[in-house]
Amino acid sequence: MTSAIDEKIEPLFQEVLNRNPGETEFHQAVREVLESLGPVLVKYPEFAHHKIIERICEPERQIIFRVPWIDDKGQVQINRGFRVEFNSSLGPYKGGLRFHPSVYLGIIKFLGFEQIFKNALTGLPIGGGKGGSDFDPKGRSDAEIMRFCQSFMTELYRHIGEHTDVPAGDIGVGGREIGYLFGQYKRITNRWEAGVLTGKGLTWGGSLVRTEATGYGAVFFVDEMLKVRKDSFDGKICSVSGSGNVAIYTTEKIHQLGGKVVTLSDSGGYIYDEKGVDLDLVKQLKEIERRRISEYVKYHKDAKYVAGGNIWEIPCQVAMPSATQNEINGADAKLLVDNGCIAVGEGANMPTTPEGVRVFLDAGIAYGPGKAANAGGVATSALEMQQNATRDSWSFEYTEERLKKIMKNIHQSCYETAEEFGTPGNYVIGANCAGFIRVAKAMLAMGVI
Repeated sequence: MTSAIDEKIEPLFQEVLNRNPGETEFHQAVREVLESLGPVLVKYPEFAHHKIIERICEPERQIIFRVPWIDDKGQVQINRGFRVEFNSSLGPYKGGLRFHPSVYLGIIKFLGFEQIFKNALTGLPIGGGKGGSDFDPKGRSDAEIMRFCQSFMTELYRHIGEHTDVPAGDIGVGGREIGYLFGQYKRITNRWEAGVLTGKGLTWGGSLVRTEATGYGAVFFVDEMLKVRKDSFDGKICSVSGSGNVAIYTTEKIHQLGGKVVTLSDSGGYIYDEKGVDLDLVKQLKEIERRRISEYVKYHKDAKYVAGGNIWEIPCQVAMPSATQNEINGADAKLLVDNGCIAVGEGANMPTTPEGVRVFLDAGIAYGPGKAANAGGVATSALEMQQNATRDSWSFEYTEERLKKIMKNIHQSCYETAEEFGTPGNYVIGANCAGFIRVAKAMLAMGVI
């Protein structure tokens, strides 16, 4: 990855900064893509002539709305809801909903922008979008979460549909929330439109493997990177951050492939279990009892919990950041490399800062950026949409094999595109250029819209 934007593209980035002040995460995501595109414009000058970059950086639609709801004490609460429908050149908008107090427009736009290229890399007919709210589900009762979701959907329903925009889950939005959202959509529209949301329950239109997909997919991608280097997960010590859906199923697939995960974390701190994380216990604590990861050490006395610590201080050969954006900075990346890390696969969206990415690339390790490595979740969402459209239900084994093939194809596309543009082994440039070219060609075909 170059450290500067091509001089022909720099004015376009400045325009993005001027038009979107204060949205630092969005600026970071745009810059990271634009830094890759100089050679693309040389090969495809028509992209510049038709102002594809300018158009792709401007969302097709941005929706912001009030979400009033009543808590268990009878008090009225007000949150803000968002849906950014970024680009529909390849298909209906597709991307998750995030419920977290950090959410504001800049976060949603960064996630939606990333989603355009991630979805393009899957090869499936889905565009890019993202949404959410600054609502914090942590500590809220099921009844409060239901009332919030119902209020949220009372506005959102008019903007979505299986041929328009298909939301899914993200941080703070799991099967429970998707159920409440779908119930309210059905109630308002009087339609059983299974394809309007993905991540649904298995008994009412959901897809097997969807729960596991992002974590499994990230591991499949890293496994492909390792294969290119004549290596594998077998015997590798692995560090995974987070302890939610992505982290849990990243851990599960690593263990199935012979690696050993020794860390997990949440916002309070991290656990280190030298013997390997007890995944059954983690699932019990996090998926069923909704407890903190610190509770792990009550059952495994040899394990260690570090409150507020830096998980990347633990030596590992493979790092899988699976929590949130910008969790690995330049110093963390250097620490990982110095401690023997040979591969990084991003299960979260943009978990590494630009400085951290530069460290990984300069060190020559296998680095899988999020828009490629964590595309398994949205890919399986698209497979759920296929099953809904045909009123069909696929087996776990068949769906997992489809996911594995998609991730292998994404890896191959990124690998070959990086070589095509003179940066062999650079999956950042490979992912950015491959995704951008696919979307740009579709935009050209449809004229100025």
